[in-house]
Amino acid sequence: MKAAVVYKMGELPKYAEFQEPVAANENEVLISVKAVAITNLDKGIASGEHYSSENENQNGFIIGSDAIGLLENGTTVYARGISGTIAEKALVEKNRMVALPYGIDVATAAAMPNAVAGSAMALRFRAGIKPGETVLINGATGFTGQMAIQIAKYYGAKKIIVTGRNEKTLQSLLELGADEIVSLKQNDESFISQLKEIHQNTPIDIVLDYLWGHSAELILSVLKGNGNFTPKTRYVSVGSMSGDVIQLSSQILRSVDLQLSGSGLGSWTKDEVKLLFSEILPEMFLLASQNKLKVNIEKVNLVDIEKMWNAEVSDGKRLVILI
Repeated sequence: MKAAVVYKMGELPKYAEFQEPVAANENEVLISVKAVAITNLDKGIASGEHYSSENENQNGFIIGSDAIGLLENGTTVYARGISGTIAEKALVEKNRMVALPYGIDVATAAAMPNAVAGSAMALRFRAGIKPGETVLINGATGFTGQMAIQIAKYYGAKKIIVTGRNEKTLQSLLELGADEIVSLKQNDESFISQLKEIHQNTPIDIVLDYLWGHSAELILSVLKGNGNFTPKTRYVSVGSMSGDVIQLSSQILRSVDLQLSGSGLGSWTKDEVKLLFSEILPEMFLLASQNKLKVNIEKVNLVDIEKMWNAEVSDGKRLVILI
C-alpha cells in the first residue's frame, strides 16, 4: 500500500510503498483511510521532539495518529490509529472509534478531533467551564484556537477574549464569537494595560493557553493580585508554540486564587478519554454536519505529502491529506 513514511527522525515523510498492517486481536480493525489531518502533534512525533515520540525505526514508520476511514460494512468512522494512519489502510482501535453523522465531509471531520480534544477537554475537565464565564484564549488565530472560540461559546461563555499576532486573522475571530481582541504585536506595557482593563471590568475566569512562553508571563502578571480578595482563575496550558519554559513569580501564586494545570496526552483520565469518544466528539461532529461549527481546511493528496508537510497554511487552516 502507499503511505507517508518517515525513515529518519527529522526528515520529511516520503510517499512510499509500505506493508499493509494486520489486526492482531479482537480490539483491532482495519479501515480504508479517506482523510487524515496533519497536526502539530504529528509533526512533533515525526521530528522526535514530542514527548510521546518513540525510538527511531530503521525500517521506517507511517506517520499519523488518527483518521477518517471506511469499515468493511461501508460505515464511515473517525478512529485513533494503532498503526500510522496517513496510508491507504490503517489499524485502529474499536473502542476509540466514532461513527460519523450523515452529511459531514470527510476532510472536515478529519480536521476536527485534535482541535476538539485540545479545546473541549481543557474547557470541560481542567477549567470546568460554566455558563456565563469569561474565557481568554491565548493564541487564538491557529486552527485549534479558532475551534476553542466556537466551543467555548457553545458551552456558554459570556465573553471571549482572544490574543494573536496575525491582525487579519484576529479580526476574523469576531465572526466566530470572540468579543475582544488583544494583539500580541503591541509592546508589553500596552498589552498588560489593555488586558488589565478588561480583567478589571470582567474578571477572567478561564485562560486557555496555546502559546506559553513570554505571553504567558504577561498574562499571569495581569492576574496578580494586590492583597485583596480575588476571583478564581483557571489557567490551562494546552500548547507551547512560543516556548516551553516561563519564569513564574511566587508572588503571583500567593496573591491570586489561581488554578494552574495542563491539558494533553497523559494528563487526561481514562474516564475523560471515554467521554471524548462517547460524547464530546459525536456532539461536535453533529454540530459541524449542521454547519454550526466553522472548520477551516486546505486539502492535498497523499502523493504530495513531502512537498506539503512543512507548507505554510494561511489563516489558521488545517492541512488535510486525502487518500
